[in-house]
Amino acid sequence: MTKVTANNGKENYLVEIHSPSGNRIIADEPEEKGGQDKGFSPKELLASALAACTSATVRIFCNRKEWDAKNVHVEIELVEEEGKTIFNRKLQLEGNLDETQRHTLLNVANACPIHKILTHAITVETTLV
Repeated sequence: MTKVTANNGKENYLVEIHSPSGNRIIADEPEEKGGQDKGFSPKELLASALAACTSATVRIFCNRKEWDAKNVHVEIELVEEEGKTIFNRKLQLEGNLDETQRHTLLNVANACPIHKILTHAITVETTLV
C-alpha cells in the first residue's frame, strides 16, 4: 500500500505532500488559476508519475539484461476530452539497441506499474474524519 499526506494551510493552493519515507514535494496551481506556480500542478504530478515509472521500469529492465541504454527519455502529454482522459506517451531510447530490443522495451513501458493502475478500473473512496 502506498500512502501520502497533503496539507494546505500556509498559502492559497500551495500544497505540501509528504511520504512516509520523509520525502517532500510541493504542488501548486498556475498563476492563471489563482496559484503562485511554486510547484507542479496536480495534473502535472499525475503525468509525472507515469513518466517516472515508465523511465525507471525501462531502465531496470535494461540493467538486468545488460542492454546499452544511455538514456530513457519519456514525454507525457495529458489530454482531457469529453468523458475521457488520454495520456500521450513518447518514449525515446538512446543507446546501442536493435529493433528487437526497442520493441521489447516498448512492451516493458506498457507494463510499468503506474500504466497498469491507470488502465484498470479505479475507485476513489473518500472518508471525512
